[in-house]
Amino acid sequence: MRGLLLVATLTIFVQAGCSQSPPPALPAADLLLLGGTVYDGSEAAPRLLDVAVAGDRIVYVGEEAASRFRAARTLDVTGKIVAPGFIDPHTHPDRFIRSDDAAVRLNAPWLFQGVTTIFIGSDGSGSPDIAEQRDWFATHAVGTNLALYVGFGAVRSRVLGQDDRVPSAQELQQMRGLVANAMCEGAFGLSTGLFYAPQSFSSTDEVVAVASEAAKRGGLYDTHQRDESSYGIGLLGSVREVLEIGRRAEIPVHISHIKALGVDVQGQAAAVIDLVEQARASGQRVTADQYPWLASGTHLGAALLPRWAADGGRKALLRRLQDAATQARIRAEMVDNLRRRGGADALLLTGSGWPWTGKTLAEAAREQGVDPIEAALRVISEGGERTGRQRAAASADSVASFNMRKDDVDLFMQQPWVITGSDGSNGHPRQYATFPEKYARYVRRDHVIDVGDFIRSSTGLSADILGLDDTGYLREGYLADVVVFDPERFAPMADYVHPRALSRGVEYLLVNGRLAIADGRLTGTAAGRVRLHTPTPGTCP
Repeated sequence: MRGLLLVATLTIFVQAGCSQSPPPALPAADLLLLGGTVYDGSEAAPRLLDVAVAGDRIVYVGEEAASRFRAARTLDVTGKIVAPGFIDPHTHPDRFIRSDDAAVRLNAPWLFQGVTTIFIGSDGSGSPDIAEQRDWFATHAVGTNLALYVGFGAVRSRVLGQDDRVPSAQELQQMRGLVANAMCEGAFGLSTGLFYAPQSFSSTDEVVAVASEAAKRGGLYDTHQRDESSYGIGLLGSVREVLEIGRRAEIPVHISHIKALGVDVQGQAAAVIDLVEQARASGQRVTADQYPWLASGTHLGAALLPRWAADGGRKALLRRLQDAATQARIRAEMVDNLRRRGGADALLLTGSGWPWTGKTLAEAAREQGVDPIEAALRVISEGGERTGRQRAAASADSVASFNMRKDDVDLFMQQPWVITGSDGSNGHPRQYATFPEKYARYVRRDHVIDVGDFIRSSTGLSADILGLDDTGYLREGYLADVVVFDPERFAPMADYVHPRALSRGVEYLLVNGRLAIADGRLTGTAAGRVRLHTPTPGTCP
């Protein structure tokens, strides 16, 4: 009898056990980043957390991810900083992203800085043919995400050429139409470079009319303002014009590479900040980006030639230089422009592959046995005669112009509406090293800002200002653009003499969930996408 009871009891126990459901399977993840110091892109304090990625999205940010997910790959990033991929709002990367070489299109200078998204078409250069560019990049993969501006310079040149004149009503309408169409195709806004000819020939009214088309469709007005120095209306007058354009066009304004350039305006950062703060207090949306270098990057022609000399383009300039009287007038104005730039010793010639590469204008002049103005004119004239290898290098007259004061740079950097931007261009170390330079010099060495400020101004705040609605933060559902860097090693390797050295310290970099850098080396994966702005509903056909 006891045997029968024992068998019955065992049968009931086994049946009861079999009726219980097996534990649910853990959700799958492609990658777990475990134990890193997470800065999520907001103003929140850093925390030791894990990040889980599945496909192109972040699916978890929290504790004990290893017990919550079945992961295809797990990385221990203890002691490393984990942050959203950096966003660069102002770049000049064409020689990389438009290369025929797929390896070059990986855009390594930006990847090794931890940058996952770049804005192109800056300074008014952006073609209005947004759909055409989107289609090209769809078949020519790039390592970073791309967001496109339509450029005022490109639009004006298409309609008016390089001439210094006022557009007719019909021409202005044509320009407006080009901007409207570009916005409907996904441009994030209108960029201008009012310092540069032929954009410098435009009136404020003309810019307002064109910018209003971007405003109607929810875009941003991004500007290299008309004067960062004392060339014409002056720095403060130029900032007032930026604010006026924003008010009249009813568009948020973003000042590119904010600075006080040259001996005449150094020390005016506080006055610029006051103007911006007053506008923001009145309800106007005003922001800026900044690169952490004391030298700007430009061309000798832009730095030293009077604007009127560029009317009609390069051929017209060279004709003017052949006329003795006109050349004398140009030289006279160049003398004062050289003075405001800090003199010939403050201009470092950076175009690669030229006899003067790596020399100051003063040194180049001494070697040639001429004065600095003559040396500058020779370099400017030579710039149009490039062939072969030189065409692939930086322009003959590329220059690093040491014209800023550190206390101005520090003060701009500390403003809560200023984000990190490289203005990365050929021949200047900012193309390879802006984000690590800001971290290594202004965070770790000089303590101008802290780590949280650095990451916030390079990620979430940038996304908020520029209109990226699913990146810039480490949040569930956001695109998995993630950087993992060593806080002790993240630093620039490029400098003014060696501007093309890749930065160090980024150990892992994810672009849309795929590893672009692993163990500090490129993987060869080009996972970048073209990011398109969604225009205001009802404003496009």
